[in-house]
Parts: sequence; structure tokens; C-alpha cells
Amino acid sequence: MDPLPRIRAICLDLPECSERLSHGCPTFFVRTKKSFVKYIPSGYDEPGPTIWCPAPEGVQGELVDAEPTRFFVPPYVGHSGWIGVRLDIDPDWNEFTEIIRDAYRRVAPKKLVAELD
Repeated sequence: MDPLPRIRAICLDLPECSERLSHGCPTFFVRTKKSFVKYIPSGYDEPGPTIWCPAPEGVQGELVDAEPTRFFVPPYVGHSGWIGVRLDIDPDWNEFTEIIRDAYRRVAPKKLVAELD
């Protein structure tokens, strides 16, 4: 099953979120400016679908160390604290939703973040 429709629904439910292709992949933005989720159908070093998103400070290493088969440091953006999440290994949609909402909180203006709480 293609996880993109579920990822899309989670992202587009957030305030002032939009979607467009970026580097050939569906990418979700706050106010059309700052990306917070990139959906990668497959490629790079991962065989299945993944999302890349900014993690809360200090969380990237914790996740990768705790579950290296599910979480990884993505190329290009990993040095900025982004996390890669494999969507094909024990998918937990509640966890994915929280990861996406945390990513949104990292880049959205405070006014929009306040709408989540």
C-alpha cells in the first residue's frame, strides 16, 4: 500500500500547509516557504518509502541509535538535524503523525504552532 495518501492527509491537516514537488518528490511546506516533510518513494540507500523531516533538537541521534532499521540520517539534510523514517518497517501511524507534527513545530511560526495546541 502506498503510504503517500496518509502522509499527505496528516500534513495537509496542519495549518497553512501546502504540497509541491521539490527535487522530484512530494514535499510539504508551511506557508509555501519552509519544508517540513519530504516523501521519498524509494531510492538513495533505502529500499522502501521514507519521509525526511526536521527532528527536535537532540532527537536525531537518539532515534537512530535506538532503532537503526527504522530511523536514519538522510543525505543532504541530515547535518541540519533532519531524520529519515522508513515507512515500510512496522508502520505505526500514530508515531508517524507525532513525528510529522514535531517537524511542523520546528519550522512553523509560533502563531501557527499555537493553533495545534
